[in-house]
Amino acid sequence: MGGTGGTTELGEFLRSRRNRITPQQVGLPPSAGHRRTAGLRREEVAILAGVSVEYYRRLEQGKQCRPSPAVLEAIATVLKLTDDEHRHLTELSHDSSPPLSGQGPPRRASRRVRPEVRRVLEMVSPYPACVLSRSSDLLAANASGLRLLPGIEDWPEGRRNTARYTFLHPAAPLLYEDWEGVARGVVAHLRAADAVHPEAPELRELIGELTRHSDEFADFWQHYDVRARTNGRKVYRHPDVGRLELTYEAFDVARSEGQRLVIYQVPPGSPDHDVLFRLAAPATPAPDPARDPDPTPAPDPTPAPARRRAEFR
Repeated sequence: MGGTGGTTELGEFLRSRRNRITPQQVGLPPSAGHRRTAGLRREEVAILAGVSVEYYRRLEQGKQCRPSPAVLEAIATVLKLTDDEHRHLTELSHDSSPPLSGQGPPRRASRRVRPEVRRVLEMVSPYPACVLSRSSDLLAANASGLRLLPGIEDWPEGRRNTARYTFLHPAAPLLYEDWEGVARGVVAHLRAADAVHPEAPELRELIGELTRHSDEFADFWQHYDVRARTNGRKVYRHPDVGRLELTYEAFDVARSEGQRLVIYQVPPGSPDHDVLFRLAAPATPAPDPARDPDPTPAPDPTPAPARRRAEFR
């Protein structure tokens, strides 16, 4: 598990990126003989970035602090980093100062959502909307936002977390048409959040829990993908309203500790727009067995491995 912050994390990130770049991608001729390194060697990155081999080695080993913006720009160019990865590299390079003595243990972020923000959630209904914490805790949601994740309301409020839902709730693999794509996006976002808040106790606990209980999460975490979740698209196979394709936009909440407001939307007049009104409507009560002397239970479509995730509720 990553997340110790500082230059150790920086070195891990740099190694993960250079292992994905081949010599041919940066214009180097194929080397003769067997290469022990799948991607670029340290020396190759150093030469292409215009720094000494020793400097780059110390950077990966966590012995070189505070590289200049010019050096970071050169390394990002060599490693062909995306904008999100470049931003992540910069954040990691700035997180190299040791904590001040007597600072005390890191503080948990507030879970309080301002009333004005809660009103925004209701104003955008029937579009699903929610407020997430820096660790993806579901702090508030309007009716359609809560119903968008079937079964999450059965968890105690303190356990409601979209990352936990994606990997540990039995409904998630059936809900998302591209579960793996959604799951990888969740991990990439947590990686990015971990760089900004390396000592956040709620992040440390969540990453540890998911690593222990989900082999998929542990595997995706090791890939070290980084992506800010500011907007995107998801396709749902919702048990109440059927197939639903939504785009989303995420906004930082002012005067909060890493909270973000996420609003899902569809084009007005589209078939999915009408579905949103059904999603926002109160759920139909389940039949009362006392009034039906011979109810026929519906078969459980959940695969057995997914059903076992229910024990982590």
